[in-house]
This record gives sequence, structure tokens and C-alpha cells, in this order.
Amino acid sequence: MDVAALIVWILTAGGGFYLLATWIRNGGVRSGETGTSSRFPPGLIFGHFGLAVVGLVLWIVFVAGGSSAVAWISFVVLLAVAALGFTMLARWIPTFRATSGQTAVAAGDGPPERHFPVPAVAGHGVLAATTLVIVFIATLSA
Repeated sequence: MDVAALIVWILTAGGGFYLLATWIRNGGVRSGETGTSSRFPPGLIFGHFGLAVVGLVLWIVFVAGGSSAVAWISFVVLLAVAALGFTMLARWIPTFRATSGQTAVAAGDGPPERHFPVPAVAGHGVLAATTLVIVFIATLSA
């Protein structure tokens, strides 16, 4: 179960990294300069990313060493990551709704997160929820 959680977590991280790269590529970090305001403050998006990396590294340490304390710490970090992820989802939904009826939008229009493909957001969310459940089960049995 520990290794399954690790694999799903890595897949989740890959999807998250893709979304982060899309946000940055479309002006997320410099959104205040371009006039298009992002609903994602840089602290929120980089905090989510940073905590996810910390949790993943702790989980790798747990898988390699087997310390139940490290597993529990990793799980608690993952809960914080999930809370930030839900915050970003709540901030993304109005952007999605505002642009979903438009068929052709110029590349520079709207906030950077407007460019997130819905399947990528949904896939990242499903994998994240799966990761949370598997990590919890693995942590309970540690």
C-alpha cells in the first residue's frame, strides 16, 4: 500500500506540475503587471506546490525507512495541501464558468488560470483524492 500511495502521489504531482507550468506560462506570476488579475495569489499556488513536495519527500522517507511518525507527519502535510487545493478549486470555478460559454478567446484575455484544461484539473483532483485516501490507509497500517 505504501508504494501504491507513492505511485499515485507522483502521478498527482505530475498533473499539478503541468497546471503550475500552464499558470506560469500564461502570466500567473506577473498577472499584476499585465492587467489580468489571477484569482490565485502566488503564495497560495506556491504554498500548495511547496507543501506537496515536502509531503512527497516525507512519504519517500517513510517508504524507505518505515517510521510511522514520518508517515503521520506526511499525512498531516497532505491534509494542508488538500485544503489549499480546495481553495484553488473554489477560486478557479468562477473563472471556468465565466469563460466556458466563449468559443474563441484571445490568448491574453482573462486570468492565467483560464487556460487550465478541464480534464487536467479534474484528473489532478481525482488523483489527489485517491492519494489522500491511500496515504491515510497506509498510515493507519504503519
